[in-house]
Amino acid sequence: MNAESLVALLQRHRENAARVLDPEALDYFATGSGEEISLSEAERAWREVRLLPHVLRDVSAIDTGVTVLGDALRAPIVVASTAYQLLAHGFGEVETARGAHAAGALMVVATRATTRLEDIAAAAGAPWWFQVYVVRDRGITRELVVRAKSAGGTALVLTGDTPVFGRKPRQGDPPVTEEMHLVNFGDHLATRDGWRDDTAADASITPDTIGWLREMSGLPVLVKGVLRADDAAACVAAGAAGVIVSNHGARQLDRAVSTVRALPAVVDAIGSNSTVLVDGGVRTGVDVLIALALGARAVLIGRPVLWALACDGAAGVSALLNALRDDLVHAMMLAGCRSVSEITRDLIA
Repeated sequence: MNAESLVALLQRHRENAARVLDPEALDYFATGSGEEISLSEAERAWREVRLLPHVLRDVSAIDTGVTVLGDALRAPIVVASTAYQLLAHGFGEVETARGAHAAGALMVVATRATTRLEDIAAAAGAPWWFQVYVVRDRGITRELVVRAKSAGGTALVLTGDTPVFGRKPRQGDPPVTEEMHLVNFGDHLATRDGWRDDTAADASITPDTIGWLREMSGLPVLVKGVLRADDAAACVAAGAAGVIVSNHGARQLDRAVSTVRALPAVVDAIGSNSTVLVDGGVRTGVDVLIALALGARAVLIGRPVLWALACDGAAGVSALLNALRDDLVHAMMLAGCRSVSEITRDLIA
């Protein structure tokens, strides 16, 4: 699949999702925070980067394989954690997991998933990671982490940029039922009275939380939502295996810098000894190539997966991920890179 057909696929998924989704669900998935300035910049920022490709290299065989935190992936493309996927499809996260597995990709499962963790894990196969929102009742977080590890999760992704949720004036309340909210939380509530407070984000977390999660689970911990080099270094010093450079899909602090601009400084600060991933606005194989050239080990894809899920379930997710991998292969051939290890920063003009 060439770049034009991938762009057409993305556009078709987005348009079809707008037709099939409940308008409130569409708004929940699509909106950004504040004036949506960061949202409007997310994709454009990747397109502003220019490349210096190699020539006269044998690119008859291309290898997109990569290992991230010990997990072997067919391509450096990960399905980002997104909440409330039952709003997009009747089988929600289970269908996303099936699609990711079929494409040889890794899925990050959200704390606020609307399907039981064990069912998602069974569909995902291995590997998969668990995204952690630390909630006010730390015992609930502990129990969810234990369940995730028991179900085969191989890493934790601590979301660090959400002491409170960003205000989204264009978004109303998502049509999420209490049962959807509590499908995983519910087993660990002493009583359902006050469950909203118990499962709200804990605004008191610090770098010490990294060690707490790591010691409790024995799993590597990535911290998601990092945009500053000094914060990245602090996370690694506290025991994180690495960070995910992210502005939360432009859903938290509006006017936060785009991730492609934040990525190089974070890589320079910790990349030699730690894993750095990036999300936010990545849409094409060239975007993935740029992310890898700037030092990311892999990228995460969020909204496009949701649109594919809404349109065609697992088959749509798998087709999207395969198309993105094919587009990366094409970009690597044109850049003169036979493997991910050959994608280096000297490609960036």
